Amino acid sequence: MAERGGGGNERSGRPEPLGNALANFLKARGLEERVARAAILTDWAALVGPQIAKVTAPRTVTEDGTLFVGVATHSWMSELSLMESQLLAKINAREGHDPIRKIRWELKR
Repeated sequence: MAERGGGGNERSGRPEPLGNALANFLKARGLEERVARAAILTDWAALVGPQIAKVTAPRTVTEDGTLFVGVATHSWMSELSLMESQLLAKINAREGHDPIRKIRWELKR
């Protein structure tokens, strides 16, 4: 029977854990940093709390550390702009993540 290639540990012939395979794939494709930056998108609600999470939607993080967030209303956008330094401090307190340098608030459409 022919052996399948690329899926296992080359040295031992055993399958590689999926987490390791995925990490190696992302690193080989140059996507590791981009995925790490995007972690804020899934952590957003826990970081900002339910009230802010209810009226916002994180959209993307740029290479320079700018987080784009959609906001439900102009009133909330103004309020969140005033809270930006507090939110950045909370976001950047996470261990092992590149810092978010700026938040750009955008009206959700």
